Amino acid sequence: MENDDGTTALPPGLAAAWGLRERSPKGPRRGLSLDRIVAAAVEVAAAEGIGAVSMGRVAKHLGASPMALYRYVTAKDELLLLMVDAATGPPAPPPAPGGGWRPELTHWATAQRAVLLRNPWVLRVPISGPPVAPNAIAWMEQGLAALRDTALAPGDKASVILLVSSYAWSEASLHTDIAEAGRKAAASQADAATDPTAAPTADPSAEALRGYADLLRALTSAGTHPHLHTVLDSGAFDTADDPDADFRFGLDRLLDGIETLVRTRERSRAESGSAPGPGSDPGSEAGSEQGPDTPPGP
Repeated sequence: MENDDGTTALPPGLAAAWGLRERSPKGPRRGLSLDRIVAAAVEVAAAEGIGAVSMGRVAKHLGASPMALYRYVTAKDELLLLMVDAATGPPAPPPAPGGGWRPELTHWATAQRAVLLRNPWVLRVPISGPPVAPNAIAWMEQGLAALRDTALAPGDKASVILLVSSYAWSEASLHTDIAEAGRKAAASQADAATDPTAAPTADPSAEALRGYADLLRALTSAGTHPHLHTVLDSGAFDTADDPDADFRFGLDRLLDGIETLVRTRERSRAESGSAPGPGSDPGSEAGSEQGPDTPPGP
């Protein structure tokens, strides 16, 4: 659907989120509003998982009819988009200026991960397209702002924040899956507690990791998988690492690579003798203006 000026028309809920239309039109049920619908949907997702969210389930939570919700959101996909935007919220203020792009991008990625870990159901929402909701765009803006003083071309900057955001999402998803596995292991342990001969396990996740190491030792040998057994013999799989430290290790390595790119672009600029203005980079390689298909946002 397009507007008269050729721009893509936003669904009514998103238009309201951007302030382009009234958020709370008069409806058949007094007190029902877009904000209440989205908040109720978030409560259902947080309590029961994203799979439980439907127009009918949210309507029941509000004590309304499903048809009443369609005055505010046109479809479940639109509701999911608004839920994610409400749950993630706007980005926290960046660090004080002067530290350079790397501390700012570290803060940005770490904040994204923290938001996702607080709202793990967000990770289960299918991605239906590039971000268009207000808070998602605010996150994108802050990520790009971190790179404002680098010699990267605009397309490079967009690709960098997509890369870093994708890492934050992937790592948060892995952390959430491991935590869920740990909860299931704990539940199994609780069931086994009825057996007086069962030995208690202090940390189900650590026990699961040790079980994985034992399984690898049983399935492989130093002769067939020498490099894997070097790691096994070191005990690396016998103790769970700090997930925050794991995240920071991976992020630092990712930023090391980005720093190499930034320095390469700076050398190209210096060699060309260019003095580009803010946001431009004549020293970049041809084609670097092409940005990612789906820019990031939590």
